Amino acid sequence: MIVIAHLSDIHIGATPQSVGRATSVMRYLDALPYDLDAVLVTGDIADHGLAEEYEEARKLLASRHPVLVGPGNHDVREQFRRVLLGEQRPDDDGPINQVLRTSGAVYAMCDSSIPGEDAGHLDDKTLAWLEDVLGGADLPVFVAFHHPPAVLHSPPADSIRLHAPEPLAELLGRHPNVPAVLVGHAHTPAATTFAGRPLLAAPGVVSTLKLPWEGGTSFDNCVDFDLPPSVAFHVLDDEGRVTTHYRVVQ
Repeated sequence: MIVIAHLSDIHIGATPQSVGRATSVMRYLDALPYDLDAVLVTGDIADHGLAEEYEEARKLLASRHPVLVGPGNHDVREQFRRVLLGEQRPDDDGPINQVLRTSGAVYAMCDSSIPGEDAGHLDDKTLAWLEDVLGGADLPVFVAFHHPPAVLHSPPADSIRLHAPEPLAELLGRHPNVPAVLVGHAHTPAATTFAGRPLLAAPGVVSTLKLPWEGGTSFDNCVDFDLPPSVAFHVLDDEGRVTTHYRVVQ
């Protein structure tokens, strides 16, 4: 059994409470009486892309569990590389694609961000990288990135979702070893399908987006900073079935 914690959109620097909310989630995970296979953080780590925001995030995302962190539309690649990842080539403005390999599964964190834009895209370089990861793995591969590639019926989030998801769908169609696609960006827990696979969106840590039937029809009226942060747990069992549980962290 593989157990993954999935969180997203911590937006360090967005509010005075952002650090405390993310810290509460990470402390909750570290206090679990179980060793998680991975902790995946699917983007929007910093709110303004500032070095000091990434420095704070680097400290609070440290964990006893394996952690893989990817960028979102609020992130700035240069600072993300230099401060958060500690890479020595921060001048590389290409996509930040990363892979985590464990004994039971592989985790491919793709960069769906477009510098200077809110919507997302997986460019040819990223898709070629992902093809190599999927083709070279004899284990289940969880594919993760920030922008949902399908409509989630949240108008603000849907307006800036992943552009042109068709090449990704075709790629996944060639690789049956992907049990699920994991995303963020929506600031709401959501489950649907994409390319015949579960598409699972993590809750927002810094805030929650209200849905249309809750009054959330635009960015002006959908952001709720009072609801507590949450985390998703994705479980891959021995039959290859994915089950997701959501937990609120007080």
